[in-house]
Amino acid sequence: MKTVLFCVLALLAGGAPAADDARVLAPMPAAAADNLRSEMRASLLALNEILALVAGGQLREAAEVAERELGRSAMGKHRSQPFEARPGPHMPPAMHAIGIDGHKAASDFARVAAGGDREKTIAALPTLTAACVGCHYGYRLR
Repeated sequence: MKTVLFCVLALLAGGAPAADDARVLAPMPAAAADNLRSEMRASLLALNEILALVAGGQLREAAEVAERELGRSAMGKHRSQPFEARPGPHMPPAMHAIGIDGHKAASDFARVAAGGDREKTIAALPTLTAACVGCHYGYRLR
């Protein structure tokens, strides 16, 4: 499992040249791409915080972060910005659907974690990141 994760991360970090990159190109205006990249970095920080909270037994706090930063509550962060700065409308429909599924999965994880059962929360962690992995593995911006 660690080897697979490492390989996926290596590919996402640029381990393969663009010419050999089989991911679907999702072209979008520069402002939308910048917002999407910024949002993805913030999501990584949130995931790291959630993992640290779960490891420390702070499940309810992990649930709060998951919902606030990644869940349905986090959807539409860019809706007040100009159309060119909104990533969602520029994504291929399947990519956008993966993003929405990721928000839903984060809310589902938050409900599990809020219940306070450590084993169930740990078991739910892969569902928290599955959409992230699927999208990053399947799509690219450049």
